Amino acid sequence: MKLKSLVKTALITGALALSSSAFADNFPSKPLSMVIGWGAGGSTDIQGRVLANVMSEHLGQPVNVINRPGAGGAVALQQLANSRDEGYTFVFGTSMSVTFGPLATPTNFDVDSFTYVAGVTLGQSAIVTGAGKPYSNWDEFLEFAKANPGTSYASQLPFDRMIVDYISKKEGLDLRIVPTSGGAGMAPLILSGDVDFAYSGGTHSGYATTGEMPVLASLADDRLVAFPDAPTLRELGYEIDPGEIRVVMVPKNTPDNQVARLAEVLKLATQDPRFIEITEERILMPVVYMEGTEVHDTLRNQVESFKAILEDIGGLNAE
Repeated sequence: MKLKSLVKTALITGALALSSSAFADNFPSKPLSMVIGWGAGGSTDIQGRVLANVMSEHLGQPVNVINRPGAGGAVALQQLANSRDEGYTFVFGTSMSVTFGPLATPTNFDVDSFTYVAGVTLGQSAIVTGAGKPYSNWDEFLEFAKANPGTSYASQLPFDRMIVDYISKKEGLDLRIVPTSGGAGMAPLILSGDVDFAYSGGTHSGYATTGEMPVLASLADDRLVAFPDAPTLRELGYEIDPGEIRVVMVPKNTPDNQVARLAEVLKLATQDPRFIEITEERILMPVVYMEGTEVHDTLRNQVESFKAILEDIGGLNAE
C-alpha cells in the first residue's frame, strides 16, 4: 500500500513537472506589455514602438506599448520592481534611469533589482552649443567660460547637472544654470542664443546636417556617430563614463527560459532592417547587441563611478 502511494505520488509529481515545463516552453502564451518611461513621440518611444512590432512578429503575440513617463524613467521602473508578471511585462528604457536615478532620489529599486535581458542601442547624449558662438571646440569654449563668469547652461536632469558640476569644479567655472524640461525646452534656448551651452539627450541629432546645434563633447563612451569630430569626456581629461545603453529589463523573478527567449528575439531585432533604420538613420544611434550579464556588469561599474563623482562634488546641487 505504501509502495502504491509512493508510485502514485511520483507519477503525479512527474506529470506536474512535465506540465510546468511544457507551459514554460510555450512562452509567451498571451500578449506582452512593453513599458516605456518616457512620453509618446520622443526618441525612446519612437524606437520602442518599432522594436515592439518586430518582437511581436517573432514571439507570435502582440507586444503592447504603454507609456509611463515621470521622474526620468523611474515611474516605469518602480512599476516593474513591483511586477509579478514574469516577463510578460518589461521595460524598454535608458540605463541612466537605473544607474543614476536611485542616487538622485529615493526609489524602491537599484541596479540589482532587475534582470537585464539585453542592450540594443548605445545612447548619443552630448554637450551642445548654438551657431555663431565665439568658440567652435571644447578648448575654446573653456577659455570663453573662464573669461565670462555667468556663462549659461541649460540643464534637463539631475544627471546632466552632476556631469556639469563635476566639470565646473575641475575647471573653476562660474556658470548660470537654466533649468529646462527635456529637449523640447532646451532646443529653443540654444537655437535663439539665449543660453550658451546645454545637455542634449538626442535632440541634436535633428540638427546634424544644419550646423544649428554644434556638439562640443560626446557623453557616450565613444565619439558620436553623427558628430565624429566631438571628443569624449575621457579624451578631454575627465574621469567619467556617462554613456547610456538602451536596454530591456524584466522583473527579477522572471524564469531563465523566458529571459532567454526574449534575448533571442532581441538579438534578431538588432538585425532587422526596420529597427536598424529607425535607430541608425532616424535617431542616429548605433545598434548593438549586449548580453544581459554584460549590461548588468557595465551598469554596476557605472554606479560606483557616479557615487565617487557625487562624493567629489559634495552631492547634487539642488539649485
